[in-house]
Amino acid sequence: MDISFDNTKVAFDYKSDKELKASRFLFTTMNYPWFSAMGVRLTPFLMKTGLPINGIIRSTIFKQFVGGETLERTAAVAKLLNDYHVQVILDYGVEGKEGEANFEQTTEQFIRVINYAATQKNIPFISVKITGLSRFGLLQTLNEAPRLRSGVHDHEVENEEWDNVRERMYRICEVAAERGIGVLVDAEESWIQDPIDRLTMEMMEAFNKDKAIVYNTIQLYRQDRLSFLKLSHQIAQQKGFILGIKLVRGAYMEKERARAQQKGYPSPIQQDKSFTDGDFNAAVEYCINNLNSIAVVIATHNEYSNLHAAELLDMKGIMHSHPHVHFSQLYGMSDNITFNLAKAGYSVSKYVPFGPIREVIPYLMRRAQENSSINGQTSRELTLIKRELKRRKERSKPPSPKGEQGNAQS
Repeated sequence: MDISFDNTKVAFDYKSDKELKASRFLFTTMNYPWFSAMGVRLTPFLMKTGLPINGIIRSTIFKQFVGGETLERTAAVAKLLNDYHVQVILDYGVEGKEGEANFEQTTEQFIRVINYAATQKNIPFISVKITGLSRFGLLQTLNEAPRLRSGVHDHEVENEEWDNVRERMYRICEVAAERGIGVLVDAEESWIQDPIDRLTMEMMEAFNKDKAIVYNTIQLYRQDRLSFLKLSHQIAQQKGFILGIKLVRGAYMEKERARAQQKGYPSPIQQDKSFTDGDFNAAVEYCINNLNSIAVVIATHNEYSNLHAAELLDMKGIMHSHPHVHFSQLYGMSDNITFNLAKAGYSVSKYVPFGPIREVIPYLMRRAQENSSINGQTSRELTLIKRELKRRKERSKPPSPKGEQGNAQS
């Protein structure tokens, strides 16, 4: 298998020297945890004060990790990535709004994104957050309710509210099925995840009969998720639909552990990273071993897990572009993985959020925290960028004049 995640020429071929130097500056800054922590705390506050910092954010962290402020602005990013055989997962990055009017507006925006994606040749998926369609408190109430068939306990108002959420999600998936666009449902905190799982499985049963349209996200840093993957597969086989799964390690570790400690229940998070890695790789193997009935998006920045999955496909003689296997990394990170997988013919995408700067600040702050908290992530990015800049500098040096070597030796 001819693939190397150390190939910086392939990884950064799409970036100019100026863009690469800007990335070097950003990751150098983010490599100082104290600086990132200060930025995470201060940036939302400074945005609220009205101080003119939009330009600084737009030209640094926003440009690195976000596709644009509007859906149309993402077109340039999508076109550039397509030139290198990299696809796109579009994510409407607005978060944290509540109220039925806002939920309806978000639903319409998701549908607009689906219709737009269907006009582009390299946007096979969009990402959906159920917290954009439903009140957080409702999800928490349902998560704590007895496991009734409907998933809702006896309360007329909440039944009606949940029916509205289901109807919004159905509308989104219906348009996605008509347009042939996959819907990746994001995972959330463990204390609201259960109703999201049930709703997503309901949508899969309705729309995944012949093709995987709806995908649930499984966070393998949770101790119970590998067994949940296998249970979900059993249900899908019994009910006759294709199970759509996006595999991630997880995004709420600190919050999950803090809440468990505060409320006095066992943490749902794995003992340590080795357990998460073990379950993630086992989940990859399980999905690849069942590709006739599982469609999987392997969404990770872990080099070993990506290489392991690629090797499994080769070992089993499965074509790199199999419609049930897709790789993905976040826009602005792990280009060494994305572009080298694409070069080797694997189906791979960048997860590209978009939205007004003020609205995507929560997403950007998570990226800053993630790069600081993941052991070695920022250092790895920085090392690869520096290596590529050095390679380009050496390549651009003029050749030595004839006889210079001999003169130096004499």
